[in-house]
Amino acid sequence: MNLLGVFFKGFAMGAANVVPGVSGGTVAFITGIYERLINALKSFDLKAVKLLLSWKVKEFIDYIDFWFLASLGAGVLCSVLTLAKLLEIGFEKYPIYVAALFFGLILASIPSVGKMVKQWSPSRFVSLVIGLAIALSMAFAPAASENTNLFYLMLCGVVAMCSMIIPGVSGSFVLLLLGNYQLIMISSVNKLREGNLGESLPILIPVGVGAVVGLIVLSHFLSWLFKRYHDNAVAVITGFVAGSLAIIWPWKSEAEVIFKNGEKKVLSYESYFPQFDSSLAVAVVIMIAGAALMLGVEKLGSKKPE
Repeated sequence: MNLLGVFFKGFAMGAANVVPGVSGGTVAFITGIYERLINALKSFDLKAVKLLLSWKVKEFIDYIDFWFLASLGAGVLCSVLTLAKLLEIGFEKYPIYVAALFFGLILASIPSVGKMVKQWSPSRFVSLVIGLAIALSMAFAPAASENTNLFYLMLCGVVAMCSMIIPGVSGSFVLLLLGNYQLIMISSVNKLREGNLGESLPILIPVGVGAVVGLIVLSHFLSWLFKRYHDNAVAVITGFVAGSLAIIWPWKSEAEVIFKNGEKKVLSYESYFPQFDSSLAVAVVIMIAGAALMLGVEKLGSKKPE
């Protein structure tokens, strides 16, 4: 098992999860580790607890695919901690170019996900349309306001983690809709990186608890779904991925804005078509670079999974 390769796939997943509109689940799907990830997460059950309580450590490690999850998790964590500040600067100074990069990534991933359907049929096309409709409805939903209530933070963790492991559904974008993206993914993560535990941990701990609960519950459901309805599930995911292009569309203007405690909060955006100028040319080049990067990731994932 190439743990270094798993680490870098986790790093790519973490980078995707930081950006609103991009799904870490899509990266896992394209790189060929998605079903292994779901099965590893599903292994956290009563048998795992019994093995751990019986001090059968080796059996426990083998049963939960520990080294795979540890390498992947380390990559995700490293990516989030290192890229949060970089992406904050990027979104602040070059929002169109950052969005263009990820637009290209997602666009190139659509055929890769779609071809994982073993046999297309009318029911699979209906599933694709359903996935597309859900993603588009999310794209145009209004955002809530920021909320630091303990149970709301746990709910954010549950919902965001569920969406993070569903390809095409962005956990960060869901946090944006819930009003807590800036609070959790930018402010708290950067404060943690800077060592300011007093302000970061009260936010991140309840989010983390909710994320773990959501992860374990959803992994069991997804494992069952892939075993029973593989092609329909992948068709829905293809619709999710295609619909997420509306979420990450680079050219948006602020439609609804409020000011809370002296800080500007954007509640919704309005998409527009760009003018033909040098800025558009640069964005298109960046899109192409993003697409090329995703094709490279797909080539990596086409190798036999570890």
